[in-house]
Amino acid sequence: MPKMAGSRWLPIAALSVILCGGVHTFKPFTFDQRQISHGDITETAILRKTAEVCRDLAQKEGRPFSLTIDNRLSASAVQAACSPDSDPSLLSSIKFKAAIMEVYVNNWSVDLSLHFFDAEYHFDNEKFVEGRNLITQGRSIVKNSVKEESFLSARVTLGKICHTLQDFYSHSNWIELKNQVPFSTLIKPDVNFINLADKNTATCTDCIGGNCENNILPEILSAKTLTSGYFDVFSGKKPPGKCSHGGFFDRTSKQKPLGGISKDTTDSDHGNRHVDAANVAINATMELLEDIRGAIGDINFLRLMGITHSSVLAFVIDTTGSMFDDIEEAKRVAFSIIDSKQASAYILVPFNDPEFGPLTRTTDADLFKQRITALGASGGGDEPEMCLSGLQLALTGAPPSSEIFVFTDASAKDIYLKSTVLSLMESTKSVVTFMLTKVFGARRRRSNDNNQGQQQQFSSRVSSSASQEYQQLAQASGGLAIQASKANLPQATSIILDSTTSALVTLFQAVRDPGKDEELIFMVDPSIRNMTAYITGNSVTYSIQNPLGVLQSSAEPNGPLGSIQAVGNLNRIQLNQQEGLWKIHISSTQPYQLKVTGRSTIDFIFTFFNILMDPLKGMELNEGRPQVGKNATLFLTVTSNTPVSVTEVLLVEASGAGQTNGTLQDLGLGSYLMTVDTMPEGVFNVRVTGMLASSSRSSGTLFQRQSNIQIKASNLIVSVQGTSNLEPGVPITIPFTVRSPGSSPLYLISVRDDKNFLQTFTGTLKLVNGSAEGSVNLIAPGDTPSGTDVTVTITAHSSDNSDSNYAVVRLSVISKVTDINPPVCQGNMMGNCSGTCSLSSWELSANVTDVNGTGVTSVSARGGNGTLNSTTFVGEGGINVTQVFYSASCCAPDLELVVVDAVGNVGRCIYSVRAPSTGAAPSTGSAPSTSVLPTVPVTPSKGAASMAPHLSVWASLLIILKAFIVM
Repeated sequence: MPKMAGSRWLPIAALSVILCGGVHTFKPFTFDQRQISHGDITETAILRKTAEVCRDLAQKEGRPFSLTIDNRLSASAVQAACSPDSDPSLLSSIKFKAAIMEVYVNNWSVDLSLHFFDAEYHFDNEKFVEGRNLITQGRSIVKNSVKEESFLSARVTLGKICHTLQDFYSHSNWIELKNQVPFSTLIKPDVNFINLADKNTATCTDCIGGNCENNILPEILSAKTLTSGYFDVFSGKKPPGKCSHGGFFDRTSKQKPLGGISKDTTDSDHGNRHVDAANVAINATMELLEDIRGAIGDINFLRLMGITHSSVLAFVIDTTGSMFDDIEEAKRVAFSIIDSKQASAYILVPFNDPEFGPLTRTTDADLFKQRITALGASGGGDEPEMCLSGLQLALTGAPPSSEIFVFTDASAKDIYLKSTVLSLMESTKSVVTFMLTKVFGARRRRSNDNNQGQQQQFSSRVSSSASQEYQQLAQASGGLAIQASKANLPQATSIILDSTTSALVTLFQAVRDPGKDEELIFMVDPSIRNMTAYITGNSVTYSIQNPLGVLQSSAEPNGPLGSIQAVGNLNRIQLNQQEGLWKIHISSTQPYQLKVTGRSTIDFIFTFFNILMDPLKGMELNEGRPQVGKNATLFLTVTSNTPVSVTEVLLVEASGAGQTNGTLQDLGLGSYLMTVDTMPEGVFNVRVTGMLASSSRSSGTLFQRQSNIQIKASNLIVSVQGTSNLEPGVPITIPFTVRSPGSSPLYLISVRDDKNFLQTFTGTLKLVNGSAEGSVNLIAPGDTPSGTDVTVTITAHSSDNSDSNYAVVRLSVISKVTDINPPVCQGNMMGNCSGTCSLSSWELSANVTDVNGTGVTSVSARGGNGTLNSTTFVGEGGINVTQVFYSASCCAPDLELVVVDAVGNVGRCIYSVRAPSTGAAPSTGSAPSTSVLPTVPVTPSKGAASMAPHLSVWASLLIILKAFIVM
């Protein structure tokens, strides 16, 4: 059964291929301890390469690096080794783990998308040239995306090309040719293939009695001829004499020559070589990562992998005339955060009317200071401003799970973007807090601002429709809408300092609208530090009780449990540390919100998947909201630097006491899946509870965490088909599908993008048999820089606006690359290192050129601790030459020059005074400085070490799929 056009799902036959013995690829994950999955391969390679980068940086800086780099690394161990100056008790690896999962889920999505049957994506059917093109083109996209600081887009592409690269070692005869190292030609477009089997060359013979160990023809093996298996679920056709992939669902393997050569699992036809294939695939993935590292540099490589212990500081600031005080306060807070080094990256988006932007995204603290200092407050007039346009820009420019702060004293003129902003907050899981001053009234001249009393300022405007819009957006993201006078804004901005601390987690949050008298309970574990509660609302009274029964009321600013700071509608309560069950009793008839945070290494990430039954019979990644009333699967990973176990995962009503439980399965190494029979209709958060191991007691202690983002299920599913990247000046079309079992046949479509590339889109869809297709047309201007990413949000609303869902698509703009050759070196070494190394030195003089290329942009030294200098001059024929001078002690006898051109081609020039000759060193193309381990088995972890959110589907569908297979 082919895929249904216009839907992103995998048919039952293809799912069976993967789940059962005859898989089409390394498994995305596995419960079988004998198997090594795409997840194991990807995560192992990332952990090892990231550890190598941190080791090299430590060597360059003269710091010790004690971590042993092998196949048994963990994210927390690598994060700790890469952050030697951080407090281990407050060093969270959640961002690192999330980045790894972003790569891995996109790796696996190649099998889930329309590319499942495309041979070049899996190196099937001897598609070697086409497969390499995918890898090398994707490699260029990753490098350009990082250059533009589009790290999320880079991870998406990286995951996809890793899948194709890894499949080569399972689907070809590379391992059978006795190769134990990667086939480097796959990442080098300038190197020609040799010894490829042509279409008319027979490559296999029949497997005898089910034994396929020797089914590759001897002449193919002796001539070192490269071939791969053919795969087809439908026709079963292949050229005469060709090898097949193999397995129950590969119909080509039923045609002569019988059997296959895949090494996807130990049960495959060549399963005895499965471990060898997987381990070479790990080293090949590391080789790809090393090439990317060479082009983007060590620091950007670590940013790509999410290695950071600081937060991103993101400000969206109204710059109209009345905002002078607010801008000054934002500047003060920003400088304080920068000077305390609590942020590793900075984002700034100004807005007024009709302008918004541009977005400043930088790691340069001085540049950020300059940009925020340059902000001026001018203009104004009519009161609404382009607030949501600025926020949309920040949401697409900031990393996932960012904290974003919006400063304004006006309503949003662009409120029509509310659904788009909600979609982006949900998809990125970013938290948005609004700092609202002199809210929504007719603007007064600045000279009058400080004369307005707080009660007078807010008493008539806090419940306005505009205020409610901001409050709804803040609450949906897990943020707050804080109202304060301009004079009191410095007290309110203390929440920004709280939120930019490292390892921040949410213990509990709840929204009550309308307010009521209620006791709210949350658990505090011993790992929590800097516990703070935030209550926003008007006319709110409360009391707090710690686990020992000690009480403190809201009327006590400094009591036995902590200090209370009240400003505007915000109560900020800094609580004393006390392990156990806490209670907060809140009384108010007005809406209020409670949020409790702290610092801890124990955190979690999650995502949902859709299971599609008749007539689709398949599954899909959840690109938007889960489907109401249907079963759903949630995959989550818990990170911690101490052993923890999850005992319960709940979907908790955001504005009530209701909760939905499900079936929880422990997948090992902190990964879990929960299957819910029926998704609830209301708005909910994900709450995780479990046990924290304790060395001081026989039993562990309880911990509790809660998601920031609020989730609302929908009757709709909006899915996007396979998308391509944008080429400047070339239009593309994105097809999408809306499905719904509901009674409403008509749906309104809104589409927004953050770069104004949108041309046209389908505005309405009438569903026939519960489904309809539409399209979005985009074009990037011809001068768009390569590596620019664009975020497209497609939202479908029911005609009565009672229901909606969305899909968010990220695309990269990539110019055609014609320069595929890396720079080259010509150099000479001088020096005598025959004596005591500390008493002697050596020197290198080398010329680096990029003949007929885009030009050398950087030269860096790796492997030595000497001094590197360079200068540029114009040589013969007008060729630019970079002349490199290097000197080092003979105690550092080795050097690798990494030279990069303007399109990211990387050349490596290896020099060593250990060699007997001091002549010209090897030029570009030498082996990268990757520590290739012997091909020993990866310790499989039931896939849990690298499981992406889709894992839950496999477990929940297993019984269902077997039933279909029997049918």
